[in-house]
Amino acid sequence: MADQKPHEPGTMDITEQEKTFDGFMRFTKNAVIAIIVILVLLAIFRT
Repeated sequence: MADQKPHEPGTMDITEQEKTFDGFMRFTKNAVIAIIVILVLLAIFRT
């Protein structure tokens, strides 16, 4: 354990985290758009 180098900020590979975040943002955007469309349709076709 004593021969390990300390962590240097900015050296970690974050490609998987970036892919996960991009997927989450895409899902969130699509969900918000779908909710807005549903709300508009409910407002148009209310009885």
